[in-house]
Amino acid sequence: MSERNQRKVLTGVVANRSGNKSVKVEYSYKIPHPRFGKEIKSKTVVHAHDEANECQAGDKFEISETRPLSKLKRWRVIRVIEKALTV
Repeated sequence: MSERNQRKVLTGVVANRSGNKSVKVEYSYKIPHPRFGKEIKSKTVVHAHDEANECQAGDKFEISETRPLSKLKRWRVIRVIEKALTV
């Protein structure tokens, strides 16, 4: 029996709650410009499954890659890193 591969783990900020047990997580990264080499900031928004419904906009979370859970959801919320300040 073979051992399964490691899943990708990302750290991102909740951009929006997009339904029951679903959140949109935005993560940023830097890539070098192909010609000039200067680092360019970029971001990607992914849909993630939040089983406990504990995420709010602005929270910092760790998400992990998983099997397809719905049409758009391919990630699952693992743990809370930092809660957003609520006013």
